[in-house]
Amino acid sequence: MLENGLVMALIILIINVCYVSFFTIRMILTLKGYRYIAAFVSMIEIVIYIIGLGMVLDNLNEIQNVIAYAIGYGLGVIAGMKLEEKLALGYITVNVITKEYDKDLPKQLREQGYGVTSWAANGLEGDRMALQILTPRKYELKLYSQIKELDPKAFIIAYEPKTIHGGFWVKTVKKGKLAE
Repeated sequence: MLENGLVMALIILIINVCYVSFFTIRMILTLKGYRYIAAFVSMIEIVIYIIGLGMVLDNLNEIQNVIAYAIGYGLGVIAGMKLEEKLALGYITVNVITKEYDKDLPKQLREQGYGVTSWAANGLEGDRMALQILTPRKYELKLYSQIKELDPKAFIIAYEPKTIHGGFWVKTVKKGKLAE
């Protein structure tokens, strides 16, 4: 009997990890505007949810099931976030401010396929170069290390753009021409 109880708790834990992972991915897809994919994922999510919750509610007298459900929920949040990091949906805009005005940082980054707009800026300690770089999120960490390699003291701020329209770079990325 104890073995059956532990198997049931393990099944509930696994089901809840899957459910919450799907929930997290669905929320991210919804926020990023992938409404039809999000709707499909939600159908799978709700089936998993009903099965897992049903198992717990049918056996509420077994405390290990409730504990497994709670632990599965927490692990599902972590698993969903890790999945989202791997999917890396969307784009990131990176603003860079550098003292290295002499270096041809924009040209070097453009040669690697990044969309770069640069302009002269003035900071507290004098002239600077400001750059705005657009890249798919899957290349975000690679971009940071390339910037730090070219200018270890660069000031970097990143954010996700909500809308992207126009420009040559968007067409280039859609054709898969960003250097890996």
